[in-house]
Amino acid sequence: MSNLEDRPAELDCHTATGSGVEIMTPRDVPLGGPRAMRVRRTLPQRERSLIGAWCFVDHYGPDEVAESGGMVVPPHPHTGLQTVSWLFTGEVEHRDSAGHHAMVRPGEVNLMTAGRGISHSEVSPSSTTTLHGAQLWVALPDADRFVDPTFAHHAPEPVRGEGFEARVFLGSLLGDTSPVSTYTPLLGAEVVLSPRTSVVLDVDPTFEHGVLVDSGALSVAGVEAAQHDLAYVPPGSSTIELTSTDEPVRLLLLGGPPFGEAIVMWWNIVARTHEEVVAWRDEWQAQIVDGRLADGPFGIPVGDHRPPIPAPPLPNVRLKERR
Repeated sequence: MSNLEDRPAELDCHTATGSGVEIMTPRDVPLGGPRAMRVRRTLPQRERSLIGAWCFVDHYGPDEVAESGGMVVPPHPHTGLQTVSWLFTGEVEHRDSAGHHAMVRPGEVNLMTAGRGISHSEVSPSSTTTLHGAQLWVALPDADRFVDPTFAHHAPEPVRGEGFEARVFLGSLLGDTSPVSTYTPLLGAEVVLSPRTSVVLDVDPTFEHGVLVDSGALSVAGVEAAQHDLAYVPPGSSTIELTSTDEPVRLLLLGGPPFGEAIVMWWNIVARTHEEVVAWRDEWQAQIVDGRLADGPFGIPVGDHRPPIPAPPLPNVRLKERR
């Protein structure tokens, strides 16, 4: 999914607690067009731009495609990051310029490494009537951000316990480890809790974690988090306690060690300087010839010849670093 609107982070809502857990609420962002599909953007925020290497969290649905128009994101570029697609309901067709054509389906992770530059498109097929999921980005560390583009897919088996079920799509949790490679240590898992269930998860104490609440409400390390909130848990604890109320809960648990590098993030680009963003934007615009995507550094998504998305104008101020 494309970061089609770069709204200022000053609109975000962020609440810190005495326990160190922070509650972040999303802002509503349209993906463009008169029947724009809208998403809830929780990361980045003014007070917090990253959780580990996770630098972008969009959460959407459940949307009736007949009303929302579904997901129709024509070819657009990415650099310096990995996209992580996770669905709860519906399907999305992925095509990219590294030659990959795949479906994103519920309970199956698709990870695209943009590296030095890639273009891709995402479209929900006509068979999808309801669309519900999350689009996540991971910043690549400086040593690896110019790698060749790649793509990975994994369908994790569920891990079940008393009152919960989990699917680990990145990293390790509950004795299960995803085979998908990342360039920094990461955790990504879907967890479903039955009503009035408490589970204590063993986690890496060097990681910071984010709990994105898809449905229901729960306490995260003793702090209440409502539906659609993102609860941030700082490093230092080897466990996280999740407790549901009188309704079932579904959440995404994200984690990783503090990234430790400053990034410049604009539109679909994760860079290190303002000048890099300008150069990558110019390269993308140079590939758009008479409204079509020509050969160039970002390539052309396999089998998708629709008009690409032009880059928006750059702001009139220098882009700031995020940490």
